[in-house]
Amino acid sequence: MEERTNVAVEEQSAALMIDYEKGVKNPLMRNRRYIGNKERLGYILNEASITFNIDNFKERFIYDVVKIDFDFLALFGLFSGIWDTINDTFIGVLVDRTRTRWGKFKPYILLGKIPLTILGLWYWFLPVLFSGTSTTNVAKLTFYAVFSIICETAGTFTSVASAGFMSTITPDPLERTSLITSAKLLAGYFGAQIPELLFGVLIDLVNNNVVNWKSQNLFIGFGVGTAVISCAMSFFFICITQERVTQTIEKPSIVQGLKAIVTNRPILLYTLSEFLAGFAVKKSRVNYFIDVLGSATYQTIVGIPASPVTTISYAFIAPLRKRLSTKAIWILEDIWTDMCWLVVFGVGSIGGAKNGLYKNKWVMLPLLAVEEVFEMCVYGLRKVIPDEILNESMDYCEWKNGYRAEAMTGVARGLVTKLQGIAMTSIQNFIMKRIGYIQGKAIGTQADSTKWWIFAMGTGIPVITGALGIIPKFFHNLNGETRDRMYRELFARREAVRNAVELAKDDEEMAKIAKAQMKGEYHTEK
Repeated sequence: MEERTNVAVEEQSAALMIDYEKGVKNPLMRNRRYIGNKERLGYILNEASITFNIDNFKERFIYDVVKIDFDFLALFGLFSGIWDTINDTFIGVLVDRTRTRWGKFKPYILLGKIPLTILGLWYWFLPVLFSGTSTTNVAKLTFYAVFSIICETAGTFTSVASAGFMSTITPDPLERTSLITSAKLLAGYFGAQIPELLFGVLIDLVNNNVVNWKSQNLFIGFGVGTAVISCAMSFFFICITQERVTQTIEKPSIVQGLKAIVTNRPILLYTLSEFLAGFAVKKSRVNYFIDVLGSATYQTIVGIPASPVTTISYAFIAPLRKRLSTKAIWILEDIWTDMCWLVVFGVGSIGGAKNGLYKNKWVMLPLLAVEEVFEMCVYGLRKVIPDEILNESMDYCEWKNGYRAEAMTGVARGLVTKLQGIAMTSIQNFIMKRIGYIQGKAIGTQADSTKWWIFAMGTGIPVITGALGIIPKFFHNLNGETRDRMYRELFARREAVRNAVELAKDDEEMAKIAKAQMKGEYHTEK
C-alpha cells in the first residue's frame, strides 16, 4: 500500500511539474471550483458578522457605564492570562485530535455558537444588575471576573475551531484568496459597519442631552441586537459549508503538535511580528474623538472621503502581487500606515499639551480626513495579505510534517499574543488612571494633560512603541517557486492519500496509510 501511494505521488508531481514548466502557474486545481455561490454568500455574511458589533465602544461601556476600577481591570487581566495559558493548551490538543463525520472543526462551532451567544448577552446587562454601585463594589467585580473567565473558556473552543476551519474549506490557494478578497470587500455592503456608525451618532445625542435616553439602555439594545444578528449570519455559513482539506487518518500527538509549531517558519515569523508589534501602548481612538474633540460622530465624518478609496484599494492587490512578493507587500502596508499616523501625531502635538493643535477640531478633522484617504489606499492589502499568510502557513505545516495542526498552531500563536495583550492591557489600564482620567466625567472636561495622552495613545505612541513588529517581516520566505512547489506537492500528496483510502480493503491497510502519513514516508523531496 505504501509503495503504491509513493508511486501515485510521484506521478501526480511529475504531471504538475510539466504543467508548471509550460507556463501554467496554477496547475493545482485545474478548472475545478469547490465553493458554490450559496457558500460564497455565506462566507461573505460570516465575514460581515465579525464586525457587526459595537466593540469599538466597549471600553466606554466598562469605564463609564459599568464602571469597573482601572486597577482591578489591570490585576484581573494578569490573572486571566494565567488561566488562558492553561485552558488554551488543552483545548488546542483536543481540537487537533478530533475526527468526526462532520469534520475536525465544525462540531465545535455548531455546538458552541448559539449557547455562547446567549451566554454573552448577559455582558450587556451588567449596569442593570449592579446599578448605582461604586467602581470597587465587591459583588460587581466578582461577577465580572467569573463571567469573563467562563465566556473566555467557552469562546476558546469556537475561536480555535473557527480559525482552523477557515483554512480547510477549499484546497485551492487561488480560490481561497478570491474568497478572502471578495468577503473583505463586500462585507460592508451587508451592513457590517452600520451598528458602529449609528451607535456613534446616538451616543453623541445622549451625551449632549439632545435625546432623553439612558446610555446604558442604548448599549444594551445595540449590544444584544448585534450579537443575535451576528450569530445568525455566522451560523448560516457554518451550516452550509464543509471542510475539504484532507486531515491525516491518525491523530497527531502532543509532541507532533509542538513540532509543527517549532518547524513552521512562516508562522513563527508571523507570531514574532505580532509579538513585537504588541508592545504598542494604545487606547481606542474613539476616546480621542469623544473626550477631546467632543463627538464620536466625528470619527464617521472623517472617514467619508476615504470610503471610495477603501473599496478601490482591493483593486491594487492583483497588480501589486505581479510586481512584488508577499513579503514586500506585507512590509509596504506596515510602513505606509505608520507614516500616516506619525504625521497626524506630529501636527497635533504642535503647541504642546495645553495649546496643542490636537484640540482644534477645525485643524484636526481635515487632517484626519486626509490621513484616512491615504491610509485606506492600502486597506485591501491589510485585510487580505495577513490572512493569506496564515492560511499558507497551515498548508506549510502539512507540507513540512505530513499532517495538519491548525488548532495547536493557532493556540500557540494566540497564547503568545494573548498573554502579551493581557499584560499590555493591564499596563494601559494603569496608565489611564495615572494620566488623570476620571471615569464617568462629562465629555470634554478631562484635564489638558489627560487629553493629550488620550490623543497620543491613539496616534503616535502606538506606532513608536510597536515599531519592532516590522523586523520579522523581512525574513518571510514562502514566495515564488517555493510556494508553487509546496502546492504542487501538496496536491499530489492529497490525491494519492485519497486514492489509497478508496482502494483500502481492511483496517490493516488503513493503518498502513495512517502510518505513512504521520511518518511522512510518501513525501516528495523538498
